[in-house]
Amino acid sequence: MTAAESVLVLPSHGTGDPVGQGAIRALVDAVAARVDVPVLDCFVDVQQPDVPATLAIAPGEAPLVIVPLLLSTGYHVRVDVTEAALSVAPRRTVVTPALGPDDRLVDLLALRLREAGLRSTDQVVLAAAGSSDPDAVADCAEVAAALGRRLGTDVTVGFLASAEPRLDAAISTARGAHPGRRIAVATYLLAPGFFARLAAAADAELVTAPLLSADGPPPAELVDLVIDRYSQAVRLQAATA
Repeated sequence: MTAAESVLVLPSHGTGDPVGQGAIRALVDAVAARVDVPVLDCFVDVQQPDVPATLAIAPGEAPLVIVPLLLSTGYHVRVDVTEAALSVAPRRTVVTPALGPDDRLVDLLALRLREAGLRSTDQVVLAAAGSSDPDAVADCAEVAAALGRRLGTDVTVGFLASAEPRLDAAISTARGAHPGRRIAVATYLLAPGFFARLAAAADAELVTAPLLSADGPPPAELVDLVIDRYSQAVRLQAATA
């Protein structure tokens, strides 16, 4: 089995923010320009089409590879996307892991911090969307630890919803533990939108942009990461054919 025989499906969270919609669309288009297969985008929330509707109209009978454009394991990956994949059985379908944790995401977080003016004395807090799934929380903690190793400092995590500590509490704790230091928030979100606005409003001296910028092409690291997830799934399909 070759990559040319598998349809690539890219579900993202969805957002009502037109800037965020454009940023995700640019990522999907950049991936589509690199692979010689049909590429379908869809959403697990907010926008349409949803994942089941998209899988139902996927062209031909070729196997499907679903690469969630989500940063962590969680309900959307474990339930929404996985159940949608089961709905098209017996068509062969692989759901890949979420995009994170991955060193390329850590690279982008570090880049966004440098772009925002990070100083070596700043205390960094990772702002993540949050999830009730403990594995998703663990994923974010792993990314924070990797970012801390990259920066040579401790990085804590604050969540914007569904998990503790919330971002404002994490910032307050970091400020109390490191009096006199600036607080830098590393926004661990894929695209502009509601959660990114919450992070931007945090009581911190510095807040980075999301991984996908509102301007310019998507980072090559993100495009490579999506394509790598797809290629690994194609190899798995071939090995189990």
